[in-house]
Amino acid sequence: MSLRAGDPAEIGGYPLEARLGSGGMGTVFLARTSSGRSVAIKLIHQQYAADEEFRVRFRQEVAAARRVSGAFTAAVVDAAPEAEQPWMATAYIAGHTLAQHIATKGPLNGAALKRLAVGLAEALRDIHRVGVVHRDLKPSNVVLSPEGPRVIDFGISRAADQQTLTMTGRVIGTPPFMSPEQLQAPRSVGPRSDVFSLGTLLVYAATGHGPFDADSPYLTAYQVVHEEPSLGVVPAALRAVIEPCLHKEPEGRPSADELLVLLRDLPADLGRTDVNGPGAGRIRDMATQRHFALRPTPAPTAPATDPAGPRTGSTGTSVGRRLRSRWRPVLAAAIAVAAIGGTVAALQASGVGGSGGDKGDSVAAPDAALPDGFGPWRKTVPGGHEDIPDELRCLARGDALFCGGGGVVATRIRAADGARVWTVKSPGVPVQGMHLVGVTGDTVLGYRFAAQDAPQDPPSEVVAMDADNGRKLWSVPSGAQSTAVTGRTRDAVVIGSAVVTVNASSSRFEARNAHSGEVTWRTPFPTGTQCAPVPAGSQLFAMCATDAEVNALQVRHPVLYAVEGASGALGRPIAVDGPAVPMGVADGKLVLLQEHMEGTELAGYDGVARVDPALRKVTYSRLAGTYAGTPGMADGTLYVSGQAGLVTALDPATGRKKWSRQTGVEGASGPVAGAGALYFSSATGRVVALSPHEGKPLWTTDPQVDGSTGEQGASPRVTVAGRAVIVAAAKNTLFAFDARKPPKAG
Repeated sequence: MSLRAGDPAEIGGYPLEARLGSGGMGTVFLARTSSGRSVAIKLIHQQYAADEEFRVRFRQEVAAARRVSGAFTAAVVDAAPEAEQPWMATAYIAGHTLAQHIATKGPLNGAALKRLAVGLAEALRDIHRVGVVHRDLKPSNVVLSPEGPRVIDFGISRAADQQTLTMTGRVIGTPPFMSPEQLQAPRSVGPRSDVFSLGTLLVYAATGHGPFDADSPYLTAYQVVHEEPSLGVVPAALRAVIEPCLHKEPEGRPSADELLVLLRDLPADLGRTDVNGPGAGRIRDMATQRHFALRPTPAPTAPATDPAGPRTGSTGTSVGRRLRSRWRPVLAAAIAVAAIGGTVAALQASGVGGSGGDKGDSVAAPDAALPDGFGPWRKTVPGGHEDIPDELRCLARGDALFCGGGGVVATRIRAADGARVWTVKSPGVPVQGMHLVGVTGDTVLGYRFAAQDAPQDPPSEVVAMDADNGRKLWSVPSGAQSTAVTGRTRDAVVIGSAVVTVNASSSRFEARNAHSGEVTWRTPFPTGTQCAPVPAGSQLFAMCATDAEVNALQVRHPVLYAVEGASGALGRPIAVDGPAVPMGVADGKLVLLQEHMEGTELAGYDGVARVDPALRKVTYSRLAGTYAGTPGMADGTLYVSGQAGLVTALDPATGRKKWSRQTGVEGASGPVAGAGALYFSSATGRVVALSPHEGKPLWTTDPQVDGSTGEQGASPRVTVAGRAVIVAAAKNTLFAFDARKPPKAG
């Protein structure tokens, strides 16, 4: 939507490009930072600027949005709540709102519906963990981005420990998606009010209408408080989880954490609506529901015998009652046992939940040694920009550990005790997923991002530093578009003693001696394309896509070129069926995972492509199914770690599944191989070690920090230095321990 006459040309120094929308309280504009990053600026209407009550609300919105900025929300970039006309700038999230999607394409179903449900439950969990209650969760406040659902607009949110503002004479919220207590007693609204709203929102997503729809807002509000919800056409399996969310009393509802467990336990496609089943239509006995929701329930004695019917949602009422009796922690633990059968018992028997120090569970290779003087340690590396969580990644070289990402260009740390030798900070907001570039024998290379108040600096650049003292050797502006081409945020790579970058205008590759910065060759991209560097051992490839596909964020026909190391000359093109993500090398062939898209959303991976550069031949294998999660590759095997902790090993030559293992680490990235094991870790710092051959769990650790487990496609967080395991977690936290003596769990 173009700007209108009377719209400002800029807000807070950010040039405006378009209108995104306007509501009762303000107008949202699309703008761009000096580094080229798109932001959404919410400008409050002039008539509210003099309203002190409204200013208090807006300051509260800014504070709440800052607290919850993360994987499922729009990060706050800048704000001026005290300005003559208050405004707030957040990262721009591309995508339609859930309301727009339902209006134009109809309700969601199958895997897309489950992904929405799980994503929103994760969002609520993370919002509630920082002590914020959203209080206005509705379809227009959910954006369906390519990376998953995002919750926006904290305009009436509040910290859980704050008093609710008076708001005299005003109903604050949206009645079809408000909880009973929000309508009756706003001061008592807590996190489980958001759970009620999520339940109504999921009904809307599945059916196109809410569970309390009526002809007027007043009748709708009455139904929310007094009537039973209409759930007749909600898929039975999902209905069983939604029912307790819509309990009239907050204590009868699950928490966001408990809800997440239940949603992840549902079948992938949620089954079909059972319109004639006993759970169809309105819930018939609210007193009975309350009895099942609140009564004490003994823990099941034989969880592994939990019948298959409840998980498939074949009987709505009985499933709903069973789920509604699960809120207590001891019962939640029983669900996990039932969900993965005997695996939990097997994990406990093999050392998970214990010290992991038993000799029978040792995973360290016989010749693996600890760095001299090593002892377990934990450190935080402050960066040059606030609130950039979980961005560090590390490489081990001898007794040194080099890390970078987020607000840290690079830092050198002693592997033995975590002491920092030097740190170079980055002042600006980073591109998500861009971490350390690499390390050569004497040089460390990282990314630096310009501060918002330094428009004269390159938006992003690759910086080379002396490995011994961190002294800057040289820097060069860099492009940052590789994610659109390869699905990986990697615009510079180290090949031997050289570093290959994409120039600032994203028109060519440039190769330099990593230490001196001397240019050895420049190679322009093929006409009309955007390219990204793809390392494959000592070989470099260029993966390219047309400008049109890159701009549309739909790269379906990528082309690979082998890059000649000495001259940078591109070989003959090799067409690949896409979209596909480069994973690594196996048997001399470049391995790519083929993405399965549902519209513009990534549903998972359903095929393997192997590229033989000598023969210019691509061989394809289909996978047995679509595997969703974070992919990785180690020692010639592909892995996909699902959001609920399921790790699957795949043979890149045939696409055949080697093994599959349920773990307790949600949202893990990996694998990293070393000291006789495979390691997967989440942003919380929770780590699981698996045996490489059959995936037997060897040990797992407890979370170390608060962090989101919702990020998909993250690069591995574990680094192995001999027998030492170093883990990068949220909030720039690093910790290290002996692989033979992992931290005790439980």
